[in-house]
Amino acid sequence: MSNTRTKLVLALAAGVALVAIGGFFLHGPSGAQAASTPAAPPAAEVDVAPVLARTVVDWQSYSGRLEAVEHVDIRPQISGPIVAVNFKNGALVKKGDLLFTIDPRPFQAEVDRAEAALASAQSRLRFATTDLERARKLITSNAIPQRDLDDRENTSRTAAADVKAAEAALEVARLNLSYTRVVAPVDGRVSRAEITVGNIVAAGAASVPLTTLVSVSPIYASFDVDEQTYLRYIASVKDGTAPVQLGLATEDGYSRAGSVEHVDNHLDTVSGTIRVRAKFDNADGLLVPGLYARIKVGGSSPHEALLVDDRAIGTDQDKKYVLVVGDDNKVAYREVALGGMQDGLRVITKGLKAGERIVVNGVQFARPGDAVKPKNVAMAGENPATQPRQTAAGSAL
Repeated sequence: MSNTRTKLVLALAAGVALVAIGGFFLHGPSGAQAASTPAAPPAAEVDVAPVLARTVVDWQSYSGRLEAVEHVDIRPQISGPIVAVNFKNGALVKKGDLLFTIDPRPFQAEVDRAEAALASAQSRLRFATTDLERARKLITSNAIPQRDLDDRENTSRTAAADVKAAEAALEVARLNLSYTRVVAPVDGRVSRAEITVGNIVAAGAASVPLTTLVSVSPIYASFDVDEQTYLRYIASVKDGTAPVQLGLATEDGYSRAGSVEHVDNHLDTVSGTIRVRAKFDNADGLLVPGLYARIKVGGSSPHEALLVDDRAIGTDQDKKYVLVVGDDNKVAYREVALGGMQDGLRVITKGLKAGERIVVNGVQFARPGDAVKPKNVAMAGENPATQPRQTAAGSAL
C-alpha cells in the first residue's frame, strides 16, 4: 500500500515538472523577445517654411562718413574789434543773417571822407568842363592861343579821371563798411563763436575763423569702393541714377534713400579704391557731418531670386546646406550656394527651388532620411498679408 502511494506521488511530481518545462519553452522565449524590443521613437516636430521667390536688386554694402554739401569757415575781411555776436551757438541760420559785428565807426568815417573827396573831384570836373567850353569858343576867334586850349582839355580829362578815382575809393570804403557786418553766406547750422566781443580780429585767409557754418540739407555720404566692385557695379551708374540706402550706427536697417551724386575721376593706386559720394535728404537735420554711416548701393537690375531664413542654413566643413522636407515628410540633405542678404533673408543662388519646404526651426532634431512631423510657418521676413502664397511647385496663388 505504501509503495503504491509513493509511486503516485512521484508520478504527480514528474507531471508538474513537465508542465513547468513546457510552459517555459512555450512562453519564456517570446516574452523575453518582446521585452528586449524598444518602441519606435515619435517623429520630431520641426518648423518648415516654403522657399520664397521675389524680385530683388543686388546691393553692395560699404562704410562711409557724412559730409556737408557746403562747409564755410567764417573769417573777417577787415581788421577791427568785435562789438557784437548775433547768433546762438549751434543755431540754424539763413543766408544773409547777421552773425558778427565789427566796430563800423572807422569805416563809416572812411566812407564820409571818400564821399567828400568825390564831391570835390566832381566840382573840379564841372569847373574844368565849363572852362574848356569857354576856351573852345574863344579859339574860333583867335582870342586865345592853341596852347591854352590844350591845357584846358588836359585839365578837364584829369578832373574826369579824378572823379573816377574818387568813385572807386568811395566804393572800396563802402565795401569795407559792409564787411563790418559778417553775415551767413549760405543756409545752415553755425558752430560756436570762436572770437567773442572785445577781441580784435585781423583780415586775411590766415586769420582765425570766427566760426564755421555747414549746410544741413541735402547732405553727402562718401565711401570708398574697391576696383573690382567699381568695374562691376559703379562704373555704369555715374549719371546719378543708382539707388543708395543709408543706415546709422544705432539702426539695424537702412532708414534713408538717396542716389549716387559723384564718382571720383581717378582710382587711388595705393589703396586700390575709388571715392564715391551719395546725396541724401536731411530735412529733419538729424544727420550731421562726420557721422559714421552704413551705405548700400544697388548694383544690378531687378531680377528673380530665391530667399530663405538665414537660421535654416547649416555649415558642413566648407559647405553650406539646408534640410528639405519632402512630400513624404522625410528629411533630405541639400547643399546650397549663398548670395547676399535681402531684407533679412539670404539669397540662394544654387541648390533649391521655389516652394520647397525647408526646416527653419528644430534643425538639431532632424536627421537626413528620418521622418519628421512638420509644422508650416511663414519664412522670417515674410508678411503673409502682402506676400503671394506659394504652392509646392513654387507658383503663386
